[in-house]
Formats: sequence, C-alpha cells, structure tokens
Amino acid sequence: MPVRKTAGYAWNLISMVGMILATTATFLIIAFLSLEAITGFEHPYIGIMTYFIFPGMLILGLILVPVGAWRVRNRRRQHPDEDIPPFPRIDLNDPHKRRLFIFFNVATALFVLIVSVAAIKGYEFTESTTFCGELCHTVMQPEHTAWKNSPHARVKCVECHVGPGAKWFVKAKISGLRQVYAVLAHKYPTPIETPIENLRPARDTCEHCHWPEKFYAGRQKVFYHYAPNEQNTPREINMLIKIGGTPKTPHAMGIHWHIGTEVHYIARDKKRLDIPYIAVKEKDGTITEYMNTEKPMTRAEIEKAKKRLMDCTDCHNRPTHIYRSPGQEMDEHIVSRLIDPSLPYIKKVAVEILEKPYKTTEEAKAAIAAELPAYYAKNYPKVAQEKGAAITQAVAIVQDIYSRNFFPAMKVAWNTYPNHIGHFYTPGCFRCHDGKHKTAAGKVISKDCDLCHTVISQTQENIPAGKQVRSFVHPVDIGDELMKTNCSDCHTAGGEDVPGGGGHGH
Repeated sequence: MPVRKTAGYAWNLISMVGMILATTATFLIIAFLSLEAITGFEHPYIGIMTYFIFPGMLILGLILVPVGAWRVRNRRRQHPDEDIPPFPRIDLNDPHKRRLFIFFNVATALFVLIVSVAAIKGYEFTESTTFCGELCHTVMQPEHTAWKNSPHARVKCVECHVGPGAKWFVKAKISGLRQVYAVLAHKYPTPIETPIENLRPARDTCEHCHWPEKFYAGRQKVFYHYAPNEQNTPREINMLIKIGGTPKTPHAMGIHWHIGTEVHYIARDKKRLDIPYIAVKEKDGTITEYMNTEKPMTRAEIEKAKKRLMDCTDCHNRPTHIYRSPGQEMDEHIVSRLIDPSLPYIKKVAVEILEKPYKTTEEAKAAIAAELPAYYAKNYPKVAQEKGAAITQAVAIVQDIYSRNFFPAMKVAWNTYPNHIGHFYTPGCFRCHDGKHKTAAGKVISKDCDLCHTVISQTQENIPAGKQVRSFVHPVDIGDELMKTNCSDCHTAGGEDVPGGGGHGH
C-alpha cells in the first residue's frame, strides 16, 4: 500500500463532522457579523450565537479534524504492511505535502482571524447593555426598563457596576457566572435583592463623572403636584436645594458635606433603613459618635457590627434604576399636558386603578383600558362624549406608567425598592436626620428642613393668593405632627397623595 495517504487521513466520520462544523460556523460568524455591521441590528440571543456558540462550534470542529485523522493514522501504523513513522514527515520538496502545508497555514490564519474577531466582539458584547439587560429578559426586565427611562440611559451598565481595572472585571465575570447559573436553574429571588453586596465604591465609579469637590451652589427646583380632587387642583413648590460644598471647599455646608466628610455608620437591616449608630471624623481627627436614643446599641454590639463608610450610593441608591410612584407619574404627565387636567378626578382614578393587584402586565393593561373609560361613561357621560380622544390618550399613558413601574413576574412594584433621596415615600434623610441621634454630650443630628432646602414660594389651596411663605405648608393643617411624623409614614403605602394631602417629595 502506498505511503502517501496524508490527505486520506481526514476522510473519516469524526474529521468530516469537524470540517462541517468548522465550515458552517465560519460562514455563520461572517454572515451575522456582516448583518450587524450593515444594519446595526442587535439582539441578545443573536449575540450569544455569534460570539459564543458559533466560535465554540468552530473550535470544536477544528479539534475534531486532527483527532479523527490521528485515529485513522494510528490504526494504519498498526498494520504490518504500513511503514508510517511516529510523527508526520514535513518535506516541502514534495509538491503534495507543500500544498497541504500552505493550505494548513492559510486556513489556520483565517480561522485565528475569525476567532479573534469573534472574541473581541464577544468581549464587547458582554460589556453591552443588551447583554446585561435583555439576555435574562424576565429577571432583568424591571432594572433594564428603569435604566432606559433614567438620566443615565446613555451610560453602560458596566461603567457603574464594574468600572475600570482588571481586578473588578474579574470579580464581575465570576459573579456573572453565578448569576447565569441562578437564571438557568431558576434559583434567583423575586424580587432581586438589594442593595448589592460588595458593590464597588462610588468613588471608583460615580466620581469619574460627578465631582463633589466642585459643588458650590444651590439648585432651584420646582415641584408640581395635583390634588386628588375633581378639579385636579394644581400645587406648586419652588424650592432651593442646598447642594453645597464639601469640607475641601471654602463653604463646607449643604447636602454634599456628607461626601467630603468621613462618616461611618451601622445599619441593623439589609435595606439600610434602620441606622442606630453614626460616627463622624472631625477635621482635627477626633471621632464624634451619634447614637439612636430610642433604640441604642451597646458598646459590645458596636464593636462587633460591620461599619460602612458612607458614599454617594447611601443617598443616591437608585441613581439609574428609578421607579416612580403612580402619583408622581400622574403629576408629571399632567403638568406636561400629556394627560388632560380637565378630566375630572383623572389623577385619583388613575392612581387607584394602578395600585390594584394584577397577576400579569397584560391583565393590568386590560383593566386600565376597561375601567378608566367606564368611570367617565358612568359618572361623567358628557365628558366621555366630548373628550373621548383625551380619555383614550390617558389610557395609553396610564398603561405605559404601569409597564415602567410594575413587574408582576418579578414581584416588583414602584415601592419595592426604597429610594433614599429625599424623604417623601421612604425615610431617606430621616434615617439619620430624625432628631433622635445624639452624642454623649447631647449634640443632636437636626431634623431642621432648612438644613438641606429652603422654600422660595408655594402655591396651593390653603395658601392665600400672593402670600409669600418661607417654610413648607402642608395642604392640611396637621400641627406639630409635621415635625414629629415622617412624610413616608403616610405616603409609603400608596402612590397618591393622601386625601387632601400633598408634599414636596423629592
């Protein structure tokens, strides 16, 4: 039997399967990469196939070809009539072997190029918001939807959740593998638990764009509200938010004082709502300790407990994944005139419909489409007839509000995750600024509203026209309860202002 059968080694089932896999994968990778480059179309599952499954097929195919050839060659070597050496002879003077050698090198270069491009694009894909937010559609739908409607919608997930540097990249990928397993095995919690453990400090991520040392002045902001009454009576609060400066600036005051100062605290609960202990490092290096007088910790408990260094995310804990209450959503859509404010009780009725429990988003949208028009047909038939288009538009907007703030499959509603900015729907600032945290010498962390903001003007039913106010006026006279009771004690449960109520939730 002739010795020259090098090419014939590949004519076996294993090698042929390998060649088919490699060729098919190469074609598919080139085709899908071209499709993305030409059309700009992105889809999470197409990305998985293009950057992971097809390159895996290509590599598997390239492994199977020599494995099959080696098995055939090894069997032939065992035949007594064959004179085949242990290792292949590479004689470039032989035209046949020279052609095989050239083909092998060209094919290797081509395959290495394809796999390299796929690897680079695959890395970019794993860093994309499409990969982070859409691949695990059900699990990440609430957070991805909230991100798309947030001020950080043009910031990639990895820029905040990973940041620069190899150390945190490796940590993120290891954590990602655990998350992939949890999704595949359906072992993820509903809703996803927050805050995220071992989240990278905000100083390494947020402060690449936001620079607290450069915050000097205040910020004027107008809060628009509409009463849950027939007229949807407008309320307006014009307020100066004292952003202020850090101790590194000449004017160490205002909200961002917290970032320039080293503040440690202990939280009893995972949500960081119950904070019984706070320690502030003063300019001279001394430590001032504040204890909750109603629920104090013992010295032994303080020494044993984990202390957290306060950073941006202790207040801005929902900078991107923001869910808004139905009341706030209705206020914003009414003031922008996307919802007609002349529709009687539109805010109250819409909020009540949104707050009902629904098993699915489809069920909620169907209920909104049925109940909102039915309310006007029953109670205001003339309005239903004359403002049919406005009611139809309101239905579409209220459905959109639901789809952005309620996710039954993940058991997520607008108030599932507490937002520590402000103090309207959650304790927020009042976790520490409650008038109950004192030093041993009697110094108190004040609950004075003017520490963080000043009312410039306020317009509502119980304030006479033209009267200037300098402090917040509650829509209903509740006496000194305004200072003794937190806003969230009344407003947390529902997305609507309490009857006759209101506020300056920020």
